[in-house]
Amino acid sequence: MSSRKGQRDAARVVRQQLARERRRRRTIWVSAAAVAVLIIAGLIGWAAWSSQRSDDFTTPPGANADGTGIVTGGGPVTIDVYEDFLCPACNQFEQTSGPTLEQLAAENKAKVVYHPVAYLNRFSTTAYSTRSSAASGCAAAGGKFHEYAKALYAKQPAEGGAGLSDDELIDIGTSVGLDRASFGDCVKEGTYKTWTEHVTEEASRDNITSTPTILINGQPLADRSPQGLTAAVAAAGK
Repeated sequence: MSSRKGQRDAARVVRQQLARERRRRRTIWVSAAAVAVLIIAGLIGWAAWSSQRSDDFTTPPGANADGTGIVTGGGPVTIDVYEDFLCPACNQFEQTSGPTLEQLAAENKAKVVYHPVAYLNRFSTTAYSTRSSAASGCAAAGGKFHEYAKALYAKQPAEGGAGLSDDELIDIGTSVGLDRASFGDCVKEGTYKTWTEHVTEEASRDNITSTPTILINGQPLADRSPQGLTAAVAAAGK
């Protein structure tokens, strides 16, 4: 009797162990399936978000094909200028070499692409980098991008504050000949804020980490003086 009871007890223990193992395996498979569903859902969501972020933006007139900058000139050499209207170094570059860029474009020695990025929002309490870049898109729509950009630099606010208000941005546009009604509506509605986001995101993807960054046919320009800029363009055009 004791032998048969011992066999029954042993069989029961085995059945219990097998049942626990089945439950453990079932739990593992259910958990793995749940994780797989979450990963797939996350990938689908990311793809949808990425597609929306890269495609859902309004491009101002005068932009290049991929909508990352405003183009002037049409020479054999491409100059990419990454600038932030709150950046003091960008202001300095505009004062020293801005006229040289304009001359190279006017003489069709270079195609200049201006990328007004919004990297310095953290140095403004009102996201001034984004607002000023978007306003420059409104100026491009009115055919006054360069005039407006120069005027923005002339009235560049200090870092760490609120920056210029939208009304002040509109006043600057009026001062360079933009229609107050249409330009003002564009600024207040933030028509080109999505474009600014696109320009900034694409610059980041291209490993542009600071402003100003100047590229000559894709290569960084070390000497940003008028003489260095002119020499680099001449060498790249050979």
